[in-house]
Amino acid sequence: MLRYAVVRGGLGLLAVRRTYLISRFAHSAPQSEYRPIKKVMVANRGEIAIRVFRACTELGIRTVAVYSEQDTGQMHRQKADEAYLIGKGLPPVAAYLHIPDIIKVAKDNNVDAIHPGYGFLSERSDFAQACADAGVMFIGPSPETVRKMGDKVEARSLAVSAGVPVVPGTDSPISSLQEAQVFSQTYGFPIIFKAAFGGGGRGMRVVREYEELEENYQRAYSEALTAFGNGALFVEKFIEKPRHIEVQILGDKYGNVIHLYERDCSIQRRHQKVVEIAPAFQLDPHLRNRLHADAVNLARQVGYENAGTVEFLVDKHGKHYFIEVNSRLQVEHTVTEEITDVDLVHAQLHVCEGRSLPELNLKQDKIRVNGCAIQCRVTTEDPARGFQPDTGRIEVFRSGEGMGIRLDSASAFQGAIISPHYDSLLVKVIASGKDLQTASSKMSRALAEFRVRGVKTNIPFLQNVLSNHQFLHSTVDTQFIDENQELFNLKPTQNRAQKLLHYLGHVMVNGPTTPIPVKAKPSSIDPVIPPVTMGDPPVGFRDILLHDGPEGFAKAVRAHQGLLLMDTTFRDAHQSLLATRVRTHDLKKISPFVSHNFSNLFSLENWGGATFDVAMRFLSECPWKRLQELRALIPNVPFQMLLRGANAVGYTNYPDNAVFKFCEVAKENGMDIFRVFDSLNYVPNMLLGMEAAGAAGGVVEAAISYTGDVSDPMRQKYSLDYYLKLADELVKAGTHILCIKDMAGLLKPEASKLLVGALRDRFPNVPIHVHTHDTAGAGVAAMLACAEAGADVVDVAVDSMAGMTSQPSMGAIVACAKGTKLDTGIALEKVFDYSEYWEVARGLYAPFDCTATMKSGNADVYENEIPGGQYTNLHFQVQDLTYLLTLVCPPLSQVTPSSKIVGDLAQFMVQNNLTRAEVEERADELSFPLSVVEFLQGYIGIPHGGFPEPFRSKVLKSLNRIEGRPGASLPPMDFKALEEGIRAAHGEEITPEDVMSAAMYPKVFQEFKEFTANFGPVDCLSTRLFLDGPKIAEEFEVELERGKTLHIKALALGDLNKAGQREVFFELNGQLRSVLVKDTVAMKEMKFHPKAQKSIKGQVGAPMPGKVLEVKVEVGSKVEKGQPLCVLSAMKMETVVNSPVAGTVKAVHVTTESSLEGDDLILEIEE
Repeated sequence: MLRYAVVRGGLGLLAVRRTYLISRFAHSAPQSEYRPIKKVMVANRGEIAIRVFRACTELGIRTVAVYSEQDTGQMHRQKADEAYLIGKGLPPVAAYLHIPDIIKVAKDNNVDAIHPGYGFLSERSDFAQACADAGVMFIGPSPETVRKMGDKVEARSLAVSAGVPVVPGTDSPISSLQEAQVFSQTYGFPIIFKAAFGGGGRGMRVVREYEELEENYQRAYSEALTAFGNGALFVEKFIEKPRHIEVQILGDKYGNVIHLYERDCSIQRRHQKVVEIAPAFQLDPHLRNRLHADAVNLARQVGYENAGTVEFLVDKHGKHYFIEVNSRLQVEHTVTEEITDVDLVHAQLHVCEGRSLPELNLKQDKIRVNGCAIQCRVTTEDPARGFQPDTGRIEVFRSGEGMGIRLDSASAFQGAIISPHYDSLLVKVIASGKDLQTASSKMSRALAEFRVRGVKTNIPFLQNVLSNHQFLHSTVDTQFIDENQELFNLKPTQNRAQKLLHYLGHVMVNGPTTPIPVKAKPSSIDPVIPPVTMGDPPVGFRDILLHDGPEGFAKAVRAHQGLLLMDTTFRDAHQSLLATRVRTHDLKKISPFVSHNFSNLFSLENWGGATFDVAMRFLSECPWKRLQELRALIPNVPFQMLLRGANAVGYTNYPDNAVFKFCEVAKENGMDIFRVFDSLNYVPNMLLGMEAAGAAGGVVEAAISYTGDVSDPMRQKYSLDYYLKLADELVKAGTHILCIKDMAGLLKPEASKLLVGALRDRFPNVPIHVHTHDTAGAGVAAMLACAEAGADVVDVAVDSMAGMTSQPSMGAIVACAKGTKLDTGIALEKVFDYSEYWEVARGLYAPFDCTATMKSGNADVYENEIPGGQYTNLHFQVQDLTYLLTLVCPPLSQVTPSSKIVGDLAQFMVQNNLTRAEVEERADELSFPLSVVEFLQGYIGIPHGGFPEPFRSKVLKSLNRIEGRPGASLPPMDFKALEEGIRAAHGEEITPEDVMSAAMYPKVFQEFKEFTANFGPVDCLSTRLFLDGPKIAEEFEVELERGKTLHIKALALGDLNKAGQREVFFELNGQLRSVLVKDTVAMKEMKFHPKAQKSIKGQVGAPMPGKVLEVKVEVGSKVEKGQPLCVLSAMKMETVVNSPVAGTVKAVHVTTESSLEGDDLILEIEE
């Protein structure tokens, strides 16, 4: 503590050393010129301010920072010994351009010298003069030299006088657009505008055509005015594809000038340097000498003192042209320091004090190049969106370090706020090595170590540059980025840990992301996985399928002795009992056990039907990934899926090629058996699905949707003869297996014997498979009756997932068949172990469990004929189910999508208190649910017996009617265009499976991709955490992948802030992390600017955060595609927002000076 107090008081060890140095140099420097510096102010911000502060501290000089109101939280003010506010009430940039405030702070606090950094006032001669007038030293050239060099026209004239070649250009700054037009007519295009009083790419615009001249002149003028306080421009001929080489010079007050070699700054975008190299790679030695000589001669001619840079363009013929002198320290000075071992800021300070270069041991013959250095400017910009600046809060920051790496930064720390007001530079990374390849390797390694979360960065782009063959082994020019579009093939960062924290925080603040029907909480107990033997699983029926094909598989099934079972636990059981909510996470855990102990199952139903869209819609996981992962874990048991005929896995009709493609992709991903059905038993729809499944190489299992009661002679609409005729058509069409799909559990034992017996007699060689539900409680008896009558396969669910609206009990069937001709060959004790796992797992889904409203099965299903899954859902949605069912007499076989139609109509009647008679009487005036209307139009096919009249005509009135198969008239789906569209929306990491998801469910897939973009893959979370989030102080582990486990602890929830957010705190792998989460309830009461919806072309959103400078259209304006709509300013760059479509401006949501966040709605265009 004592040492700290002494240092802050100015009497520390560095100050003692400083006193010694002053004494020593006082004898060698001219006494009249020497003025020791004891306190330095940096009239700048960010990393350059900190760079100067560090140099001052090393020399024992006290430091002073200045900061704007927007920079109160910036690091540079904390790094200085003193810090003072400037520009109160002024805009962010204007604060650092306010000379009176800066001079006042310097005078009030006894500042000896001011370092201008780069940008802002660094090349303003009036600032240098103001310093001199105030008796404060300016760490840079004299005001007159700054004026000459800052005026690029005069600098050109001086270069000509010194014999340095220059690019053709105007002799003085232009003052009007007309002068630019005259110049372009004289020299032709392309031309380039440049700010006369600053650099760094601000106010610089290339113009290639006359039509672009006026817009680019206005933008360049405005940028220059904003950045440098003076909009003066000059114009010159634009040299195509040059190298940009600059020479570092250093002069003193005694006429000594040296160079510190050159830097290659050719890798640029928007005329701003991205990567700099010293020395220039593969530069001709003679050209190198000429560049050095011209730079030194020009500096001597103007009496240049302090540090500066002379910039040149080198064309493809090796000719060089002077472009400008930057009379300040450059951003890329670091690479020169690394190769020459000269501290340029130290040198600047010493020269300002009056020391000569020889005194500092800086002589030309002693300056040597040692190896190579590369600087990468890591910025908060998104290369995928044209390098648009990104803003926000840095949630995670971890830098790359190690041998040969130097970091110069200011805002690079966790919790830093990146604002739109200033430059987007985050950190400068400098790598040194013996040659370019070595330095590049170190740089690549360091960039790979960086972890920046919360804002986008250009790191993926920089990594592509560093691995580019041309960059590593040849020369590059200023068109390098434009001509190498592969640099924009960016490898997306995974950011899995932080995204998971965002998800957990969202659930903690806003509750579950999936709708919860009841208030029950998920169980806190995770299921125990029963032990699994080591080694490969036993041979199963899938091995027969793979060896003998679908026909051989069907023969093997028919020839099998005993009853075969299909386990529905992985799909229809949880669809019926748990609203289809079981996650892949819990299915994967038990899969190895199933593979090893149930290898003699006919199949495992685990995919298709409602599970496909629910996976994306409510579980936020990819259904294809589920199929892939389960296939890898269960290689020996055939998988079966539910295919809704021409509806595939959707609720609508698709073009024929979409159904064929879907089956093809499903088969490639591991699907084996396709159970094809149609809710209306409409054969044309079924035949399409059967053809698609067969063409994909799958086993075709045509399913007859069963309703009614074939054993009741009074119910003859769906008679035995009806089912036999339907089966005739399906067998004739080539089905491998014939299925009875009893979705409501209506098959009674007597009806089972009649139907299955008749089918067995008619088709002795075709395997018969029966599916039912146990809603009435007679499922086990019915399935045993089916087996006795000749069925080969029946559906069951493991005991703890069986009964009620699910399938009959696996354990009951196994036990009843044991020791008989129907023996399943399944060990009952393994069923118990299997059931125990699901009994506990089921508790995780308590909020969705049908037992929340249903306590038992109910024989009323024989009257209402509601399918199992829908029976459960209606219990959640309509409590008085008995009342509901008295209103509707279902005329259809109820299975998706017909069950949805009946359910929608039933709920419509309940909500509007309508009787069946009233519905029929008022059909022409009621607004029926869309599903009902589309059914009557014929969108899902033609029901047995036709449509009800006059009910249909009353509802439809003049609406069109579809005759025949609905999908037959649809044009083929353009998969190439679909893929291009989703790649444009979601990036290049798109798979054929993604394309099929988008084809089946465009909106659901879009929302799923948006979810994963925000929260990443959440399937690694346990089910309780996924549904309910962690409790405060709870510790848990999340395995991202094998060998990568996160240790997480939930710490606290913060209060609501002005933006409607709460900060949620975690400990991740021992480090504090926090995320900001929008409180959706609170935000409803707060007003926010609307966001543009990306799916609506006419909604134009802000491409980046910023301020509106100009709105070029108004409501009612006619606009063409590509027409400028408005101008935004962010990070001192101006961006023109162009119209994405042609049309009429419907609404304008911004005005001049509006401050916008990314994607804020600017205006709406009606095509």
